Amino acid sequence: MRDILNTKTAYGFKSGSGTIIGCPATYPKIGASAVSIPVVDLQDLSSPTLEHQEAAAQAILEGFGKYGLVYIKNHGIEDADLTRFYDSFLEFTSRPVEEKEKVSMPEIWYQRGWTPPETEQAVVAGGQPDFKECYFMAPEPLDPSAATEYPEVYAQNVWPENAEVFQKSYELIGHQLHEIGLFLLRGAAKALGLEPFRFEQAVYGGPHVTRSLRYLPLKDDQVNTGILWGEEHTDFNLLTLLPGGRFLDPSGSYCPKPDSSSGLYLRTRGDEKNPDGELLAGSAPAGCIVAQVGQELEILTGGQFLATPHVIKAPSTPGYSRVSMAHFIHLHAHQVLSPLPKFRTDDALRAYSPPVLAGTYGMKTLVDIGLAPTDVLNHLGYRHYDRLSTIRAKS
Repeated sequence: MRDILNTKTAYGFKSGSGTIIGCPATYPKIGASAVSIPVVDLQDLSSPTLEHQEAAAQAILEGFGKYGLVYIKNHGIEDADLTRFYDSFLEFTSRPVEEKEKVSMPEIWYQRGWTPPETEQAVVAGGQPDFKECYFMAPEPLDPSAATEYPEVYAQNVWPENAEVFQKSYELIGHQLHEIGLFLLRGAAKALGLEPFRFEQAVYGGPHVTRSLRYLPLKDDQVNTGILWGEEHTDFNLLTLLPGGRFLDPSGSYCPKPDSSSGLYLRTRGDEKNPDGELLAGSAPAGCIVAQVGQELEILTGGQFLATPHVIKAPSTPGYSRVSMAHFIHLHAHQVLSPLPKFRTDDALRAYSPPVLAGTYGMKTLVDIGLAPTDVLNHLGYRHYDRLSTIRAKS
C-alpha cells in the first residue's frame, strides 16, 4: 500500500492554469516543526483498484481521527472558477447596504441570502460577534416534506438583481464541493468498517448550505484589540469543505497573507503531551482543499472522529480583508443523532446522550449562535395545548 500518511514529498498534478503544482502533506504548526496531515486523492477513492481505495480510506481514518481534517487533491475545482466567484462576490459586497438588505432574510434566520456584519457569534464567544458578512445558498435540491417541517433551513435560494455570474459560479462550486464531500463520506464509511453508503444515504435531502464570507478590514484603532474575524468554534454539521480563501490589500487587490499570525487556524485532537491540542496554520497547500469534521460526524462515530475547532484571526495590519467559502454537508433533518451501534460504548453514550433529531439539533445550534430567536425552542414537541385552553374558556 502506498504510504500517503507520512509522506513529505509533493504530489504533482495540473492546476486550473495547466501548471504542475505540489500538494505536500505537511501543515505548519505554531512554534514547532511541521506535522504531517494526510492527503486524500479523490482518484484513489474512485479507483477500481482495491489498494488505492484502501490507501484513501486509511488517510481519512488517520486525518479525521487524529487531526479532524484532511487535504484533498485531484478534486476538480478550477482555480479560475473560484477566482471568478470571488470577483463576483466582492462586486456584490461592494453594493450599497440598502441593496444588500433586499436579500437579507432574518425571518429565516439568515439561512439564505445576505447576513450583515456582526450578526453571528460562536457558542463560546461570550457575546462577541464575528467581524464578517456572509451569503448563504443551497446548491442541492431540497426535500419538499422537510421544507414544510423546517421552513427556515430548507428555504429556497434568493439572489440579488444583476448578479448572473455570482449565481452561476456560486451554484457550480457549491455543487462540486458537495460531490467531493459525498466521495469522502463514502471513504469514511469504508475506513470505519461500515456499510459503504452509511453516511451518504443519511445526508440525502439534507439542508446542505454553501456560505461565502467577507472578513472586514480593521481600522487603525481596531488592530490588536481582540477583534476576531471568527471566534474559535466547531461546525455543527457533518462535514465541511473549504476550497481556500483570498486576502485583499487596502486597494482591493488579491495579495499574500499580510502577516504570519492572520488567517485560519485549526486545533488538533488533544493527547497526553498537549491535552488541549495544538493550533495549526490553516493555509491549504497549493492545489489542495480542506475537509474537516463537524459535530454531527463526531456524535455518530462516538468521538472517534473529532469535530475540528477553528478560529479566523484578523491581521495586525489595518486595511486588509479576506474572502472565503465553506460548504456544509448536513444529515437529513429526520436522522437521529446518536453514536452508531459500532461506537455505542458506555463512554460514548454518556458523552453524546440523549439522542436527538438532526433537525432539532440544528435549530438549537442556530439559537446558540444568535441567528434564530430563543422562542424557536418553544416550538419543539407538542404545542397544541391551546385547544384545551379554548374549551376550558368556554365552560
